Amino acid sequence: MDASLTNVNTSPGKAMPFKAWLVVGLLCVVGCLNYLDRNMITTMRGSIVTSIPMTDAQFGLLTSVFLWVYGFLSPIAGFLADRYSRSRVIIASLFIWSGVTFLTAHATSFQGLLVSRALMGISEACYLPAALALIADYHKGSTRSLAIGIHLAGVMIGSSLGFLGGWIAQDSHWNNAFTIFGGIGIVYSGILFFFLRDAKTKATTVDAGTDILKPKFFPALKDLFLKRSFIMLFIFWGLLGIVGWMIVGWLPTYYKEHFNISQAKAGAFATAYMYPFGMAGVIIGGILADWWSRKNANARILVPIIGLCAAAPAVFIAGSTSAIFLALAGFITYAFARVFSDTNLMPILTMVANKRYVATGYGVLNMFACVIGGLGNYATGVLRDQHVSMTLLFRMASVLMIVCVGLLYVVKKDVEKSAKAQ
Repeated sequence: MDASLTNVNTSPGKAMPFKAWLVVGLLCVVGCLNYLDRNMITTMRGSIVTSIPMTDAQFGLLTSVFLWVYGFLSPIAGFLADRYSRSRVIIASLFIWSGVTFLTAHATSFQGLLVSRALMGISEACYLPAALALIADYHKGSTRSLAIGIHLAGVMIGSSLGFLGGWIAQDSHWNNAFTIFGGIGIVYSGILFFFLRDAKTKATTVDAGTDILKPKFFPALKDLFLKRSFIMLFIFWGLLGIVGWMIVGWLPTYYKEHFNISQAKAGAFATAYMYPFGMAGVIIGGILADWWSRKNANARILVPIIGLCAAAPAVFIAGSTSAIFLALAGFITYAFARVFSDTNLMPILTMVANKRYVATGYGVLNMFACVIGGLGNYATGVLRDQHVSMTLLFRMASVLMIVCVGLLYVVKKDVEKSAKAQ
């Protein structure tokens, strides 16, 4: 890493310097663009299909191919952020996916769109592991969870702004949305080139350019999976992936069928509160974990445990009730409390994994959550075809969250044992 980079205050008792918060602010914009670019295609389906005729299966494949490529390449993308400059990986990722977004506007066939979505999956996979690891590098003390929570709020804003693609497509042409946001990303990558830098750490002051200090992919994977606590995190994040994908994917159907309401109203009930309460959850979950961590070293593990202990019964009740206001209250609680895990996953990973492999570790966790979450969503459809009720499926989701609580408790015990050994 660049030896000229500014040093970062690592003392938990002192305020983080301006540069550490500047990095969070810069990456919030990148995270927003990341999720906006990937999601807006689903909001302009009608315009795209009118311009480029395709079946529903083909349009679905446009989303699936992105997820498959993104998920399977996440471990390698995380490794690149561990081996090379995190900031440069982020900038290159933004520039390439924004370029692909811009070029998507010029696609004239289904095959062209499919290739662009696959390329976007490759480039966007490099972003999240590098970004969260870079934030963790800058925020080593009692601001780490909040800093990551603020960044994740930016990601959620990007997801919620996906409607802009459909709005632009409706008022002009679908190509224009890809041209506009692709161009914005390209320009912003140039801004980041001058302002975004890696954090200087003690490890980087000792001839960090020598190859012996650079991580290697398979030894990194071996080191990660030799730790029981990482395996527990691996299973934990995969199970939460199943829960998250199932609820997001099938909640509108549940509202429509269970309460016999219109499709429009069911869609509003299922999505209108998810992002606002999710954004509140990542911020408050980060603040709570950081504040508590000053007194309890395991606070960043305990806060997600508390969140899941609230989310699990909330989903159980919401999936079982005949009163729609109870269902709304239950899923609002879920949306708020479940994301305590999101804002604290990277901080927990830094407690579990070798510091040299945290981005690789996050990439592995991200891959597993994408793959098993997608399979879980498909399995939900299969079970519905066998006339399994959504009530039973939501109860199963509640049980999975309780299992996740147990897995985090094992991680907590391992971290305590490791601390005593030192």
